[in-house]
Amino acid sequence: MNIAIVLSGGNGSRVGTLVPKQYIIIDNVPVITHCLRALDESRYIDKIQIVAEEGWLPDIQSWCKDFQVEGKVAGFSQPGENRQLSIYHALEDIKKYAKDEDYVFVHDAARPFLTEDLIKRSIEGMEGYDGVIPVLPMKDTVYKSKDGNTIDSLLNRSEIYAGQAPETFMLGKYYEANNKLVESGEILKINGSTEPAILAGMKMHMIDGDENNFKITTKADLERFAETVKGNL
Repeated sequence: MNIAIVLSGGNGSRVGTLVPKQYIIIDNVPVITHCLRALDESRYIDKIQIVAEEGWLPDIQSWCKDFQVEGKVAGFSQPGENRQLSIYHALEDIKKYAKDEDYVFVHDAARPFLTEDLIKRSIEGMEGYDGVIPVLPMKDTVYKSKDGNTIDSLLNRSEIYAGQAPETFMLGKYYEANNKLVESGEILKINGSTEPAILAGMKMHMIDGDENNFKITTKADLERFAETVKGNL
């Protein structure tokens, strides 16, 4: 069984809007609905576990019904103090109905342009691995700076990749990797979903990412999203 975790607990402060970015409505469609549609329609996803603040649950449930994406929604989980704790809460809930050998597919509600091709390649890429992460190669020269003012060293951009979501993992191994970080208190230092897997020695498979699969983080990202949506009408 393949279970998608949709992270929708962030407040989107960098976008500068009163409403969290994933709940902004563009052309009568909430941002979160875009990825939910893709997951609900995908033949590679069996269930969806949504992480969201309790106050937003009535809206999300209403949107799921309005856009007919409620069929695979298995439940809701409470957000944590940071992104990785939110994932951990979802993992705990998922373990109540899934097996250790099942896959969890972690995606951000603020990444609206998830495609069936990327879902397919992520799930199929799990063969022989403990996890899959889509990545993009660095196009620009990359520098290392400790103080943000002067350059300390030049990094080899051919060896540097930018990670994207969705990230896919073997449920049992990934849960244990996160559980160890919870017990040690180190989970609050985690920034990326794949970090716990790497720290635990899980075998990760890098696959080609998608340039269009960007995350709405800033106001410019939101404007790019709105322009893309309107351009596709």
